[in-house]
Amino acid sequence: MDINYELYKVFYYVAKTLSFSEASKCLYISQSAVSQSVKVLEKKLGQTLFIRSTKRVQLTPEGEILFKHIEPAMNLIHKGETQLLEANTLNGGQLRIAASDTICRYFLVPYLNKFHKLYPNVHIKVTNSTSIDCARILENGQVDFIITNYPNSGLLNTHSVRAIREFRDVFVASAPLRDKTFTLAELLDYPIMMLDRKSTTSEFLHSMFQKSHLDLVPEIELSSNDLLIDLARIGLGIAFVPDFCIPKDEKQLFILKLSETLPIRQLVVVHNENLPVSQAAKQFMDML
Repeated sequence: MDINYELYKVFYYVAKTLSFSEASKCLYISQSAVSQSVKVLEKKLGQTLFIRSTKRVQLTPEGEILFKHIEPAMNLIHKGETQLLEANTLNGGQLRIAASDTICRYFLVPYLNKFHKLYPNVHIKVTNSTSIDCARILENGQVDFIITNYPNSGLLNTHSVRAIREFRDVFVASAPLRDKTFTLAELLDYPIMMLDRKSTTSEFLHSMFQKSHLDLVPEIELSSNDLLIDLARIGLGIAFVPDFCIPKDEKQLFILKLSETLPIRQLVVVHNENLPVSQAAKQFMDML
């Protein structure tokens, strides 16, 4: 049936207060308008919803049935309105972020902790994926923003990119290689361990070797920088990882010296300019 929502709204307040005059006060309309709306609804439904008398108003059995369905619907609408209003005041709502495993662990956690303490009523959802996949997730509107390594081939012109810190990528190995200076070509004599092809780090390193007309064939490709570091510690090869992944008190691994200087990369926060940004998302991005 094509019944105006306002008719159900009037019915809800009459049923809740069991008074036409009280309902008119809640709705800021005249009592006659309330009575007319109820009559229109009853006519459309073909049912009598209220028993009217000079002393009181009662729901009919049919009115009771309708009220059981209308009341939770009205509560849901009210809850949705409240959440929208709270989202703009940082007293509720949701914050949706996507970032790689490495960025989550080594960069994002302290900011999540700070934000949660400041705004405990904002629900935080973190999606963990590669930086390239994060760009796709952002474009689909599944998150408010992403934190990613840059450059990132997945980013589009509609994405607003803001740099938040710089870092260097390094080759690390155990003690026996600590005193030698390597060219990129000489590194190929050793087993190279790196992130898999779906990562921006892999794209970056392959492009560096290609610029030197070298063909990089990794010995091991994984999805975890932490595991690459563990394997380098036991001497399985040379791992290529961002410098912020190396523990400050690391004693088993050493950063290899290179004759070429690799370009600096960035961590960036990115949002889609074509989609609205919530107050919670704006606050968190500014915090970064």
